[in-house]
Amino acid sequence: MMSDLQDIQSPIASELETYREQFRLTLQHDNPLLETALNHVLKRSGKLVRPSLVFLSARLMGNVSEKVFNVALSLELLHTASLVHDDVVDESDRRRGQASVNALVSNQAAVLVGDFILSRALHHAALTGDARIVDIVASLGQTLADGELLQLHNIDSDTIDEVSYYSIIRRKTASLFAVAAQLGVIAAGGTEEEAERMRQFGQLVGTCFQLRDDIFDYGTTEDVGKPTGNDMKEGKLTLPLIYAVNHSDNQAMREKALAVRRGEAGCEDIAQLVAFAKEEGGLDYAKWAMDEFRMMADGLIDDGRDHEIAIALHHFVGFAADRHY
Repeated sequence: MMSDLQDIQSPIASELETYREQFRLTLQHDNPLLETALNHVLKRSGKLVRPSLVFLSARLMGNVSEKVFNVALSLELLHTASLVHDDVVDESDRRRGQASVNALVSNQAAVLVGDFILSRALHHAALTGDARIVDIVASLGQTLADGELLQLHNIDSDTIDEVSYYSIIRRKTASLFAVAAQLGVIAAGGTEEEAERMRQFGQLVGTCFQLRDDIFDYGTTEDVGKPTGNDMKEGKLTLPLIYAVNHSDNQAMREKALAVRRGEAGCEDIAQLVAFAKEEGGLDYAKWAMDEFRMMADGLIDDGRDHEIAIALHHFVGFAADRHY
């Protein structure tokens, strides 16, 4: 099922409209430097994929309250803060084709901007009045940092394996989707069993989302506006190349892959690795893996609850796996 965001967000359009205004208001400040950075963050606030998952999960339980809005705000603010900090760590001057916050201001100021946004995330978690929600949001912050630290640790590792790859994306990407789905249920008064089911759903969808991102980077036919080999230019080894390296005896390509991780690979090396991953079946393997996660996610949707919301959740899975951007 190929889906776009309109298919997903149509049943929750009014909730998202209210959410956008609340997100704008929570990032207002009269400090000139902070105002400049926050306005820049607001301009690139994205397609509201994770807030949509919060609202859909809550609507599946039949209840969207102010508590649900505070959950959505808390999670997206935490995600935004982590991106600001990640760009400082990675010394990146671009984020999704636009200038990063640290490029707009400075590394020092960007760290403080990230801290401010993080404090807003915790504020909205506290406004739910639910200590369990605050604890889950705080744990998510630890998980995101753990994923970034694990990625940094792997720079000096000679091991290229799927276990490490999935450990990182589970922490850095899938965890956000998992908690969004879980907390949507909890904030709407769902049961422990329902919250756990949706947490698993979110983790599977988040894994699909990341795998799709990784596949983009190998020059698929879709026009996604992302340069081929961009992940490798940032020192990241993703599933297509990991599979190719581990299913080939080509030692030269393994050495080039390790050079990527150390930031020592040139453009020609990266082009050769992209071609190698395709030739050795790495791209096909990543697509197969993504389809497996996709099928498991679809199977966790409760089709008997709210038909319109269940269909939107199926579209959410389709969007994660089939999107062209």
